[in-house]
Amino acid sequence: MTGFTIASFNVKNLIGPDKEYYEFQRYTPEEYAWKRDWMAEQMQSLNADVIGFQEIFEEEALRDVITATDAEGMAANAAAIPGSDKPYRKKAIFRKLAYTPYAGAALAFAPNLNDGPAGARRPGVAVLSRLGFEGTPEIIQDLPDPIRIPLQSLGGGDDAGHYTVKRLSRPILKVRIPVGGQVITLFNCHLKSKLGEYITPPGAEFAPEQDLVHYDPVGRAMGSLRAALRRMTEAWVLRRAIVDELKQGLPVMVLGDFNDGENAVSSEIITGEVPFKNYSWMLRHDARGPNDRYSHEENKIITEQVEAMRLHSAEKQFVRKSLRDMVYTSAFGGVYESIDQILMSRHFLPETPDSIGEMQYFSVLNDHLTDGSHAEAPYNKLASDHGQIMAHIVLGKGERR
Repeated sequence: MTGFTIASFNVKNLIGPDKEYYEFQRYTPEEYAWKRDWMAEQMQSLNADVIGFQEIFEEEALRDVITATDAEGMAANAAAIPGSDKPYRKKAIFRKLAYTPYAGAALAFAPNLNDGPAGARRPGVAVLSRLGFEGTPEIIQDLPDPIRIPLQSLGGGDDAGHYTVKRLSRPILKVRIPVGGQVITLFNCHLKSKLGEYITPPGAEFAPEQDLVHYDPVGRAMGSLRAALRRMTEAWVLRRAIVDELKQGLPVMVLGDFNDGENAVSSEIITGEVPFKNYSWMLRHDARGPNDRYSHEENKIITEQVEAMRLHSAEKQFVRKSLRDMVYTSAFGGVYESIDQILMSRHFLPETPDSIGEMQYFSVLNDHLTDGSHAEAPYNKLASDHGQIMAHIVLGKGERR
């Protein structure tokens, strides 16, 4: 039997020092060093054979992190793993403790075609594989044939309108990984965020819906609708690619940041926004500098306006205590969710006729899970607002434990 591990890691804005990625957002050399070391610690803890990364602005910075990971991992080996002169060196605990370096591992990076100049950067995705790649990685973002989604007429005439997407907000990276005599197709994705899409009128500095002091709940809901349409379309594009692989009889794994829980899109539009925990942390809609944020008084005004327009689930109110035991992978605005996923085709279910193996364990690193709304999280932009998840897979039909 052959075992391997596969992980998903949303790193939250990896880019080198002194480079403005979003407006007024950059890392000092000291902050970049802190973030690189934090990522190296997380990767060392995961020690995964395959990692899918999201929010990578540049390949160079990721390679720097990988180098730091190997340096820390090999130092840990030297300190904790017995040498060949020790008779107890073969005990299983030391195999589990040992770090395997990524020297010689394959790295595929998919830059974002929507990337812009400083202050308007857009991140891509990457896959790191100790197992290498079979063939050339593929990037799905620009659509040769635009997706035109016609809306069905409901008796009001023939023209019910349509929705068209020509390019995905972020690339989907497709790689094939050889392992245990099998070739597994892996998709790494980062679907459209829940941040609303607002249209800036000609000649204006910003969209009216971005001015939270003059809160427009209907306009904000339209922004959520646009984002949801794009996210659902991107999910469909991914689904189409998945089905193409499955029809060829190929085992498939999908990982990444889906930016949505199951069946959550329409509910979110109906219920309205969940208020951000601390708007005084957020840059103003008309910011002129990195410290130009909403005031504490405006925070109260905005929160009240948002809360006044919200609906709440009776079911969630009833079961909220049990929800604390769930696995959360993301925190945004003080709300914890499970939006990072590792999905597998039925080839990895032991009871199916075309099974090639199974998942034996699922790991989660989410002890750090905070975001910028938490006053006690001074390094929120240096760590991540996502937990890391990892599946432990065994291939083969032999005895499994």
